[in-house]
Order: sequence, then structure tokens, then C-alpha cells
Amino acid sequence: MSKGLLERKDVDERLTWDLSAIFKGEEEFEGKLKEVTLLSHEIEKEFKGKLNGAKEINACLDKLKDLLEITGLLGTYSFLSVSVNQMDTENQTRQMKTSTILAEIKSRLSFIESEIIQLDEEIIQEAIEESEENRNFLKDIMRKKPYALHPEVERTLSALSNVLDAPYQIYNRAKLADMDFGTFTVDGEEYPLSFVLFEGKWEFENDTKIRRAAAEAFSNKLREYQHTIATGYQTQVQKEKTLANLRGFDSVIDSLLFPQKVDRELYDRQIDLIMEHLAPHMRKYAKLIQKIHGLEEMTFVDLKLAVDPDFEPKITVEEARPYVEGALSVYGDDYLEMVKRAFDERWIDFVQNKGKSTGAFCASPYGSHPFILISWTERMREVFVLSHELGHAGHFCLAHKNQNIFNSRPSLYCIESPSTMNEMLMANYLMKNTEDKRMKRWVLSSIISRTYYHNFVTHLLEAAFQREVYKIVDDGGSVNADLLNKLKREVLEKFWGDAVVINEGAELTWMRQPHYYMGLYPYTYSAGLTIATEVNNRILSEGQKAIDDWLSVLKSGGNYTPVEFARKAGVDITTDKPLLHTIEHIGKIIDEIIELTEEL
Repeated sequence: MSKGLLERKDVDERLTWDLSAIFKGEEEFEGKLKEVTLLSHEIEKEFKGKLNGAKEINACLDKLKDLLEITGLLGTYSFLSVSVNQMDTENQTRQMKTSTILAEIKSRLSFIESEIIQLDEEIIQEAIEESEENRNFLKDIMRKKPYALHPEVERTLSALSNVLDAPYQIYNRAKLADMDFGTFTVDGEEYPLSFVLFEGKWEFENDTKIRRAAAEAFSNKLREYQHTIATGYQTQVQKEKTLANLRGFDSVIDSLLFPQKVDRELYDRQIDLIMEHLAPHMRKYAKLIQKIHGLEEMTFVDLKLAVDPDFEPKITVEEARPYVEGALSVYGDDYLEMVKRAFDERWIDFVQNKGKSTGAFCASPYGSHPFILISWTERMREVFVLSHELGHAGHFCLAHKNQNIFNSRPSLYCIESPSTMNEMLMANYLMKNTEDKRMKRWVLSSIISRTYYHNFVTHLLEAAFQREVYKIVDDGGSVNADLLNKLKREVLEKFWGDAVVINEGAELTWMRQPHYYMGLYPYTYSAGLTIATEVNNRILSEGQKAIDDWLSVLKSGGNYTPVEFARKAGVDITTDKPLLHTIEHIGKIIDEIIELTEEL
């Protein structure tokens, strides 16, 4: 029997992240929690009811910046502690306590926005002219003016923020603490199963019997929880609908796109064009996989199979480092220095252990360096995942260095551009450094199966599903497990057509992603990758000029809308062209893989 996952206490500490970079320990954490509570009382006492002139507004916002930095560090520290071990009750208790205190602070200080929003525009304009630092924050308040509620209502909503975030907490607890997948058996041999093992190992398993048995056992366990998770998700979307109605938005979708500074056209285009134009290319790719693996029928469970199953190189964390540094060195010495620090100073949590969050992410609190969570499986494809997360880290290191806390975060629409960009750079590097046709095919198929499949297929199909859910909610309806299963199956069947059999259990895929609790996040992956693909093509043809443009965009933080952000990088996202270009690019890579397969 294969060995199961270790407990957190038993893993190699050198491969875990070092959170002491944020707080040395519990004592410092508690001290900061007290300090920020006192600071919030001070701000309330000094400014509540008095924000009626430009001078007072800017003095208040200057203090608010300091407070936001500390609350960001506290929230990140408690979240990161839980994310590596959802079963640790001490971490859970700390996170709940922190969330409660931060919600109280948010509620206490909600008067700032409410008082400013009620002022005449001339006064806000005067405050903007007097402070470059606070300009973006104040401009955002002006944008929200038509949708603001009575100050007491805003205060109540802020006080309830912890409770309003409950659906996401419940989803994570069910998925990572309660669901015990146990083992599954094939031909008398027992294999361990968990969320991490299924998504990191068994989905890619070459042995069809084992792979399909793992998928069946996995979906059987998910099915046991479908009604609970569906109820949590229904609560999430009804909350979003209620808030959209209260604020006077025409629909949930409009209210969720509002903070992204994106209009409905950009959102719909991303989903509609990919559903229509990318599907034929991906079906061709599915047929290639089927042929290589000699499968009688190609099912949803087989889509993660490798083009060259015997080739994926094994790689340790230490061996991966030169690849990552080599690929990202095109950005110059400063960026490379950041990458080296990430390894040397333990910014990255590589280990696999029980209770650890699935997938990979990067958290970048202002006032500290970023932290990356990944579950290293010793497969070469992890160099792409790591490069991706370092893309987020590099982006925020540059933005934080060049912007204050109000201006540091770009629209969600742009968030996945720097990360997917780094995956492109990794592919460029690997292709340049090999003459081996087999290796070239492996790189190209990794770009399809990982970068594009993940962002243009997995997340895009989530987005198409999510849009159907919001249409129902906007029409006054509600969702339950049966309806969610039906919607997910329809989206999968529409995209894959008759090239792929959507097997029993595939419809439960909606239960696997946390993105549905993060607003309209799923579609932004393909949006970001569209920008990245176009910028990468610029880098390949124009060299340093394109790199310089890109780095200056990364430094800009939240100063630009998505349309401006893309334009500064040389991409016009107001037309279909970049997206259709990117889909064509994907098609060409798939044709090249087929060609190399025939040669080999």
C-alpha cells in the first residue's frame, strides 16, 4: 500500500514557509492585535462626525493607511496558519478570534467612507487635489456614491462581514477537515485518497483502472456532501443578490463586476468566444490523448492524461530552482533577486501534509514579503506552478515597493496576467534549452494541459457555469445540488461535444473549486492569460522594450483600469482580437504537438 500523508508536525521544516517574517510569535501577534484595536478607537474618537473638509479627510486617511497595513498582516498570518493545517484547532481559534476583531474594527471605521460619500463632490475633489497619496482611494469613493447605503446600514454590514463570509469557511471545513476519502482498492491493492492526492496524483495516473477507480471513489465521497455544500453556495449567491439589490445594481453580475472596473461586454466576450472558438481545438487535443493511450472511449476522467506518459521528468525542489531562476532572469537582476530570496528565506510551503489546503496560491500582505503555498509532487510540471505563483509574488513586490497601500492592488481582471506570463517564460526557457523532440513535445503539451487547460478550460467552464447560476438568481430563483449538477453537466457537454464522455460524477466538479466564493473570479484567469499571451509574443518579437513595458505595468499597482493596464502593456482588450489571437495560438501549439507525435 502507498504511504499516506504526514501530519504537519512530522514534515521537513526546511520545505515549509517561515511565518516569523510577519510576526516572531504569539506574543507579537497578540501585541499587534491590541495595538490595531487601540488605533481604531483613536481614529474613531479623532475623526467621527468631523470629516467635513479636505484637510480632515486626508489626515484621517493617512492614519487609516497605517491601520490597514497592520490588519492586513494580522489577517494574513492567521489565514496562512490555518491553510497549512485546517485540522489544528489552535490555528482555527486564532483565525476566528482575529476575524471577529477585524470585523469589529471594520465596522467601527465604516464611518470614514460613509461620511466622505455624503459630502459634496467639490469637497472630495479638493481632498483629491491636496493628496496624491489618497487620490485613488477617494476616486473609488466617488465611483461608489450612487450605490452607497445609509451610514448605519454600512456599519451593520461591516459588523456582519465575518458572518457574511461564513459560506466560504463552511465550504473549506467540509472539504478539508470533514471529508475523509480513506482508500480505494484496485485488483486487491489499496491506495490512499484525499483531495490533494486526487488532484495532484490520481488524476494524472496512467493506469486507466486506477485512475478511473480513484475518480469514482472521489466523486462518491463528494456526493455524500453535495446537499450541504449546495446549501452553503446557495447562501453565498443569495447574499450577493441581496447586496446587489440593496445597492441598486441591475443584476448580481453588474454588482460583482463593479469593483473590477470592467463592463459586461468584456465579461461575456471572454466566456462566449472561448466556448465557441476554443472547443474545436480542445476536442482535437482530447482525441490525441485518446489515441496515444489507446482508450476505447475518452471520458472526462481521462482529460488530465499526459501526451507522453513515460516522459514526465521527476524533479526535486532543489533541482527545480535553476530552471525557475533561469526562466525568470529575463526580467533582470532585481526580479531575480526576489526569486532567490523566495527560496532562501522560506517564502514557500512545499510539503504535502494532512489538512493542508489544496491547489496553490500566493498571499502578498502589504508590509511583508509574499508567501506561496504549493504541494510539491516531484513532477516537472511543478516548475510551471511555482513560476506561476512567483508571478503573483513578483507583481506584488513591485507594486508594494512603488505604491502605497491604497494603490497597490490592481483590478481582479488583471491579477492572473503576471502569473500566467511566468508560465509562458518557463516554456520559452525550456524550449530554448533543448533540441530533444521528446522534451519539446513535453513542454508544449504542458503549456496546453497545464497553462491553457487550467486557465482557458477548467476556470472558463467554471465561469460559464457560474454565469448560469447568477442568471437563475437574478430571475428570483434559487439553486440546489440537483440543479447545480445539471448546470455543470450541461456546460461540460456543450464544450466537449461528442469528443468526450462526461462520466457519472463529473457533474460534481462544481464542488471542487473555492472560486465560487470569490465573486466573478473564474473568468479572470482566461482574461489574464489572454493579456499574458499577447505580451509574451511581444517579448519574443520585440525583446527588451516589451519587457520594460511589462515591468512598468507591474509597478503600477491599482493605478489603471483593466483596459488601461492592458494598453500600457501593448494589448487592446476592447476588441475581440487578442482573445481570437490567443485561441489561434493554442490551436497552433496543438497542431505542433500532433506533428511531433507523428515524427516520434
